[in-house]
Amino acid sequence: MCVACKTELNVDEMEAFGERIVSIMNESSLGLMISIGYRVGLFEAMKSMRPSTSDEIAASAQLNERYVREWLGALATGGIIEVEEEGKRYHLPANHGAMLTEGGEGECLAHLTQYIGLLGGVEDKIVDCFRKGGGVSYSEYPRFHEVMATDSNQSVVSSILDHILPLDPGLILRLKNGIRVLDVGCGRGNALRLLAREFSKSSFVGYDLSDEAIEFARDAVFQEGLDNIVFEKRDLTSFHDDAPKGEFDLITAFDAIHDQARPDHVLAGIRHALKRDGLFLMQDIGASSNVAENREHPIGPLLYTISCLHCMTVSLAQGGLGVGAMWGEQMTLQFLEEAGFQNTRRYTLDHDIQNYYYLARN
Repeated sequence: MCVACKTELNVDEMEAFGERIVSIMNESSLGLMISIGYRVGLFEAMKSMRPSTSDEIAASAQLNERYVREWLGALATGGIIEVEEEGKRYHLPANHGAMLTEGGEGECLAHLTQYIGLLGGVEDKIVDCFRKGGGVSYSEYPRFHEVMATDSNQSVVSSILDHILPLDPGLILRLKNGIRVLDVGCGRGNALRLLAREFSKSSFVGYDLSDEAIEFARDAVFQEGLDNIVFEKRDLTSFHDDAPKGEFDLITAFDAIHDQARPDHVLAGIRHALKRDGLFLMQDIGASSNVAENREHPIGPLLYTISCLHCMTVSLAQGGLGVGAMWGEQMTLQFLEEAGFQNTRRYTLDHDIQNYYYLARN
């Protein structure tokens, strides 16, 4: 007799899983609403307000009251904000506000929820890729660099001087004295512009594939009056062949290598572009190449989802390898070694639960 036919379903486990599905639907919905609240300034408006009506909150944020009222309903029933018993006045608890707004005592996490709507916008195209293969190009993500810049401000820009650069003793002194620096996959250039302002004797170059990102970075450089930094639009697929030889003392890549069509080509080009005593500083997703070892990862589902709906697919759209964001430490070290780096060290930083930091030398 067929063993499968004799298997009885566990009703309790089914009900528990059904409850989890409902919970997932609720939490996903709250993610979208938190993203909207963050983008339109509702949390900023509410954090300094006493319990207020939807009219008062809408007026403070200069928004449409009807939309604000429905938004308040979602966040009140989701336990993000408090609502008084009569259901008319709403309040943002201080502890929640600290995690939902910038510049407070807590670490703002609300910006991360923007990924839900951003990635949901390409769902239909991803469904087609599941059926036909291929990928979705960068041009289909109009807000991607805006969201990534906000994310980078949290994990890189805010800590690069005090935590990231000190991973290599003497690097800050070298930057002060003047060296040549390249940032690969620079995006809007927030991190590189900070370094250019801080280390005026050093010169900086940023490469990125995105027209929008490079245009934004160039405009920012003009507004800030920086004369020691340039940004170039560049496709690095053939960087192993056309990288400038021995030109840079320091090359950085912040959350960028796994997105490349050919990470192997980019890493080989980076090694070629470094001077003999040069340093490659790479931030990339902190995970294992073994899925089973990522089961306890605090944001594993989020990172695999971002990978599937962006990092992997944009690489495949260019005919690339599609290693994805969760390529993991083992594969990362393998790629670095195959690129010619023989001396690589991996670090973690307390402020960043999402990434590993690699220092690699020739």
